[in-house]
Amino acid sequence: MGYADYGGGPAVEHMHHGGMSVASLTGPSGTPTVAMTLVARQQKFTLASGESVDGFTVNGTSPGPLIRARVGDLVEVTLVNESVRSGVTLHWHGIDVPNAEDGVAGVTQDAVPVGGRHVYRFRATQGGTYWYHSHQVSSEEVRDGLFGPIVIGAAAGPEVVAAIHTYDGKRTINGHTGSQRVALAAGSLVRIRVINTDNALIRTGLVGAPYKVIAVDGRDLHGPTPTTSAFPLAAGARVDLEATVPPSGALRLDAGTTSVTIGPVSSAPPTDALSSDTVDLLTYGTPAPLGFDPSHADRTFEYRIGRRVGFLDGKPGLWWTINGRKFPDVPMFMVGEGDVVRMKISNTSGQSHPMHLHGHHGVVLSRNGTPTTGTPWWIDTLEVADNETYEIAFLANNPGIWMDHCHNLPHASEGLMTHLAYTGYTTPYVIGGPTSNKPE
Repeated sequence: MGYADYGGGPAVEHMHHGGMSVASLTGPSGTPTVAMTLVARQQKFTLASGESVDGFTVNGTSPGPLIRARVGDLVEVTLVNESVRSGVTLHWHGIDVPNAEDGVAGVTQDAVPVGGRHVYRFRATQGGTYWYHSHQVSSEEVRDGLFGPIVIGAAAGPEVVAAIHTYDGKRTINGHTGSQRVALAAGSLVRIRVINTDNALIRTGLVGAPYKVIAVDGRDLHGPTPTTSAFPLAAGARVDLEATVPPSGALRLDAGTTSVTIGPVSSAPPTDALSSDTVDLLTYGTPAPLGFDPSHADRTFEYRIGRRVGFLDGKPGLWWTINGRKFPDVPMFMVGEGDVVRMKISNTSGQSHPMHLHGHHGVVLSRNGTPTTGTPWWIDTLEVADNETYEIAFLANNPGIWMDHCHNLPHASEGLMTHLAYTGYTTPYVIGGPTSNKPE
């Protein structure tokens, strides 16, 4: 689709005869350490707090079951589509899996039809907080419940996994509206893994004691310090918070209209409001080596987000643009394996966009020209507000063809998506066609 942008690197034709298919980039063989079957259904279901929702479930619930693995485990998940009429896939959001396991309909596989199944296999190489969700008609299927959490790594102590999602206008944590409680003794050091599965940024954080931001998007922060400020969690992003339950009272994880109180059963939840201050990862923590040198980039790209009137799939409207062009006539960012890549993401579209690159983690170098001075800020999902410009860098170390799109999923369905493609790779899958692949 669109046109090849080589970012100043070698202009190697990526669609030449005999190119390697992304279908060959599968996970490892062997006996899985973690094996699960996930059954996708289109049905009415009841939230954990009792409200009825007409949507989608995984193994009969939404959120779907938590997948837990240790670093080094071979994970095998069999997806069965029992009744999702539009088809289904599973994408492992934030886990840099081999390309054939990425679960994007029309790019790395065909959507699984009703009665079909698909097996995903990948090595859990990086500990952290992640989530899975459908990447077929995802603007509807994720919104209506087809997702679940993943945690990789052994728990060092008490943990709370908190998936924030809005069903039919009702904000929930783990399917609960309102407030809920996790019983934990005073003095306990607890890790809270927060996942934003909605389409917009959520201000979250702890009330009742200072906390540390210890990981973002599955990557540990360097030199985190105690804070009482709120954390701005982008759509699709994750943050790990660490705090000690106070000697008297409790902690409260705040997510707007819903919350979780963490502490002794007899303790009263904190009543203070979430701070109006905000943690800024541009300056939070302390620097550390990146493991590569962004100043010697092999390719440099611009990803300029705009908006203009035109037609998309024959429909008139006001559509998102990338570098002035509407989908599908957008740039395909071309890289070679081993390249150091810099990308400048700028937004003048009038709205904020959580930008998600599959298969890779980038590091933020600057925001609006101001360089980072704190922890290495590794991301797979980055909130780019209107009139903001970020520069990121990453290593092209995971070959294939990867989505690079807005994770406000209706925005992606309205054209704010393109791809990062490695030279020499092709895909046998198509968007649309008899398989009705529709990644957004």
